Parts: sequence; structure tokens; C-alpha cells
Amino acid sequence: MMKFFIQVVLVLAGIQLATAIRCYDCNSVNNTMCLDPSSYDEETLRRFLVYAECGQGVIVPQNYFCRKIVQTIYHTNRESEFRITRGCGWVRAPQNLDCYKADNHDHLETVCQCFEDGCNGATSNFANWTLFISGIVVILNKYN
Repeated sequence: MMKFFIQVVLVLAGIQLATAIRCYDCNSVNNTMCLDPSSYDEETLRRFLVYAECGQGVIVPQNYFCRKIVQTIYHTNRESEFRITRGCGWVRAPQNLDCYKADNHDHLETVCQCFEDGCNGATSNFANWTLFISGIVVILNKYN
């Protein structure tokens, strides 16, 4: 019975792993790959672009998602600046829009949100789901 309990706990841990979202976490000011991650191969992305585990180390759970912010920053004494920021979010867009625009006095931004691993840049969560489903199959085969 204790063995079964341990296996159930491991499966539940797998559910948490499978449902935790991973997002690109970068700013084009200090990493030009952040402008368009889809133009790079997977090996280059893995080596030079950070992937964040949203909510890791957070005590109060949130409904995390991936976010991409495209900004044009206006300067009075020099040319405008363009940047892209990618990362985790937890406050949803107004009316649950996929994207919305904000026009502030010193910058214009478009904020987009998405809800799958790496959706703010690339890749998928196939490996997490494969691990999770494999664990369930093993347990079901053992106890049937």
C-alpha cells in the first residue's frame, strides 16, 4: 500500500510539472535574440536565451501565462527606441484579450499573452506530457 501511495504522489508531482508553464524571459535591450526567437535553431536558443519556470519559488500560486511586450519608447532629445520584452505574467489582459495596446505619454506598447510553454517565442510542452502519460501507463499496468 505504501508503494502505491508513493506512486500516486509521483504522478501528482508529474501533473504539477506538466501544468507549470515555461516562458522565454528576455529583453532585446541586452539580448537581440529576444527580437525574434523563431529565427534561431533550438540549440542556439537553448544556449543563449533564458527559459523561465513561471511561479518557481512563489509561495502564493497564480495562474501564470507567457507574455510578450513590444514597446516604442519616445525620448525628447534623441531618436525613439524599440524593444521587445518576453516573460511570465499573472495579471490577465482586460476582457481576456490575446493582445492589447497601451499609449502612455512616453511610450507605446502592445502586450500579448498566451497560455502554452514557450508560446511567447517557440517550442512546446511535448516532453512534459510524454513523461506524465508514461507514468500513468506504468501505474495502470501494474495495478490492473
